[in-house]
Order: sequence, then C-alpha cells, then structure tokens
Amino acid sequence: MNAHIYPKGCFFNSIDDIKDKHVTVMGLGLNGGGEAAVRFLLKHGAYVLVTDMKTEEQLKPTLNSIACDDTLDKERLTYVLGGHRIEDFRNADCVIKNPGVKIQGNDFLSAAQAIESDISLFLRFTKAPIIAVTGSKGKSSTVSAIHYGLKQAGFDAFLGGNITVSPLTFLEETNENTPVVLELSSWQLADLRGRGLLKPKISLITKIVPDHQNWYGNMEDYIADKRLIYADQSDGDFMICDADKDELGTGPEAGGSWGDLFARECKAKVLRYKQDRLDGSQYGVWLAFDQNNNLAACARIPGKEKEEKVLGSVSVPGRHMRQNLMNAALVLYLMGVDAQKIQKILGEWNGIPHRLQFFHQWRGAAKTVRFYNDSCATVPEAAAAASASFGKPVVCVMGGTDKGLDFEPLAAALDPSSRSSTPPAALYLLAGSGTDKLLPLLKERGAAYNGPYNSLEELLSALKNDFENPESAAAKNDTVVFSPGCTSFGMFANEFDRGEKFMAAVKKMF
Repeated sequence: MNAHIYPKGCFFNSIDDIKDKHVTVMGLGLNGGGEAAVRFLLKHGAYVLVTDMKTEEQLKPTLNSIACDDTLDKERLTYVLGGHRIEDFRNADCVIKNPGVKIQGNDFLSAAQAIESDISLFLRFTKAPIIAVTGSKGKSSTVSAIHYGLKQAGFDAFLGGNITVSPLTFLEETNENTPVVLELSSWQLADLRGRGLLKPKISLITKIVPDHQNWYGNMEDYIADKRLIYADQSDGDFMICDADKDELGTGPEAGGSWGDLFARECKAKVLRYKQDRLDGSQYGVWLAFDQNNNLAACARIPGKEKEEKVLGSVSVPGRHMRQNLMNAALVLYLMGVDAQKIQKILGEWNGIPHRLQFFHQWRGAAKTVRFYNDSCATVPEAAAAASASFGKPVVCVMGGTDKGLDFEPLAAALDPSSRSSTPPAALYLLAGSGTDKLLPLLKERGAAYNGPYNSLEELLSALKNDFENPESAAAKNDTVVFSPGCTSFGMFANEFDRGEKFMAAVKKMF
C-alpha cells in the first residue's frame, strides 16, 4: 500500500482562521468524532457541510444532539446524507476526514483542496503535554488507567482519541499543565503522516498482534502506521515498547521482534515492558513476585537507577490486564508520581466499560452467576486472554465478523486437551464470518460448542435453558464472559453498541 503523506502542519493557521471557511465533514457517525468536529467548527464561525453514507434515520441520535443545542449557529450547517457528492469536496476549503475512510483510491477525498482530522486540529492548537498510546491489544484499558491515575494523583488531565471521545471536546480547557492521554488507532496515526504535529512527551505501544488485515493486507503496512506515534519525538521524550518476543509467526519478516525494531529507530529515550525481569542495562517495567510471593511490577527509569515496586494487588482480573496496569504505572512513574502512591491508585482501579466489565449477577437454581462484558475484544488473541483471565474454566460467548485475522490463537486457547491454557467450561457462538473460520479449527481439536446463533436473544435463551439443566456443562459454572474475538459489523453498529445490547439482553433474560 502506498502511504499517503499530508502537507506539513495544518490547513488552519490559527483558530481565528476557521471563521467563514467552508468545511466539509466527511462522516458524522455515532461515536462522537464527527459531531465534535461539527460543533467545534460552528463555534468558531465556519460554514459546515456534513456528508455521510448513513441515512438520517441511522444518524438520528447524533442529529438530535446537534439540533437540541441552541448555542450552535445552525444557519451555517448543511446536511447531505445517504451518499456523497463530489462538488461538496471540490468546493470546500477543507475536508475533515473520518479515520475509518481510506484515502487511497477515494475519488471524493482526491477532489479535496485540504484534508484534516479531529486529531490533527487538536494537535495543531493544543499546548498540552501529550501521552500517546497505540498498539493491538490493551490500548483502551491502558489509556483509561493512565488517565485515572493522573487524576487521582492530582493532575488536571484529559482523555480522548479512539476511546470515542474527540479531543476537540476539551481543547479549550487544555494548557501547558494539563496532560492529555490519547488513544490512537493505526488509522488515526495514518491521518497524521507528514504533518509533524504529533510530538508526545511519552509514547507507548501496547502488545502487537495481527489486526485490521482486511484493511492493510499485511503486517508491515499495519506496523508502518503504528510507528508514526514516535516519528517526531526527540531525545527529551520517552517511548515505551514490548521487550518480549512476538507470538509465533507474527513478528517482522526480517526477524527479531516489533519491540526491538521500534527501540532501534526511535529518537526518544526507550523504555521496555516485559513479563519477567528486564536486562540490567534496560529501563522500563516488568512483572515480578514481591517478598510475600504476590505478583507485582517493578520499574526502573532514567534519573532513578534504583528499581521500585510500582504495582501490587489489583482489582481487575487477568494477567493481560495486569500488563496494561504495569504499563500505566510506568507512565505515572515517568510523570513524577511516587511509586507507593501509584500502587495504591492503580490497585483501586476497577476497569472500564466493555473490557472485562462485571455488570450483572443472577441467582440460578444452584448458584449465583456473574456476567462480564468484554465486547471490545475484537481480535482472537484478546478473546483468548479473556477466557484465561479468571484462573478457572468459564462459560465463554464468542464469535462475530472476520477482519482478515488468524483464528489459530483462539482455537488453541479453546482446545480441551491444552495444558498451556484454560479451556472454557462451555462455549456459545454468535454467527458470523469470523465464527465460520473458527468452527473447523474447533472441530479439528474436538472442542465442543453451542450454536452458532443468529442473535443474542437466541443465544442467551439457549444459555439460560442450559443453566436450568443440572446436567449441562454451563450449569456447573458461575462465570459468563462475552469476549467475541471478532469485529461487530452486521449484527451491531460497533463493538460499543454490541456490548450495550449484550448487557441489556442479559438483564432482560436473566
């Protein structure tokens, strides 16, 4: 794929420069980014045309939100919904692009005089120190824990980006003393290539596994966008990346690991994270057992040669969540928070919606069953980690739409004969193209499953019947985890919609 390089800087020289410009917002959507751009541009006096392939009915929640805001000058606002018109791109001074739209081969974007995104506008105008996080697994949990930790430590901090909060919503509240934590997807990073706007004080790349291969087609192009997170950092900044080996068959074609590649080419001070002790010459964070033989995390950073315990007991389940928290602990340590204070703060963090979120309890005939929503597990590796997070077999609900990924890691975790994983007590599958790829792998391993089911209601009805049958595998268990390992297209608008609908359906059924 030929990567698109944007002109350096930003189309708008200042916020005042927005006034009376004609701006087309491509993609209003339902997740807040398009709406935030519309609000920001209207507030600063632009003429805004919104165009979206979705219909008025599909966009009703966002349209109503804008319509009910009397502070917006809606005489400067025009909608073109259910399709795009080339003239709306050609005649605009600038187009605000949705990150989920490919620029390559797009005739509408090719006609634009200038293209920006909500992230590029924010970075152009904010003076805030940026903590930027990307990766394949654990991004949202990590940024949420960092933001929680900063707030609890006394910082006036903000959180935005791919976590469905546009940073334009809080731009004017930021200054040199308000750290901003940004979760950045590979697509959001691609929209910054060449601009020179992203210069994080701290960048962090979480665990890399194959993702979005239906978009990229290969790992190298996917990683090329991830590498943009540190492209414009200097030696006064910090970059944190993996020190463990990549999962078999997922590393660079040239050999070595993605973490080693990032560390070699980055200009910032490099810190690493690891599942066991780091080399004495490396700075970073690692998992270790403390003097009471409890799993903890220790860190060593530049300027503090003595290692310190930065993470002790935590409230959220799973080793992968502990890794997210130890990375958050390292960021807080670099931000000057005392190590003991970090332990206390992060030990009290309860996680975030749609990521191993405990949300409901049901008293069955024989036992109380707890339900967890992990809808944001959209890659097979994340679902595999979720199934093993409780240290015992659980009832797993999985499946959905494929995005060009390898389901071998998930099939291996579900293998009933595996000694290296914790296979589920019972498995229930939602229908979809990803499930279609998983099924033959399960059959090869003799893994039992129920379904696939064509709706949540159908699946949960079958699950409830099994809970009421004392002979079923499900009835012998007390934990249900919804961790799809697939994307949500088809049945749901996105993974957040999927999680909300799952929780609502569970509460109705149980």
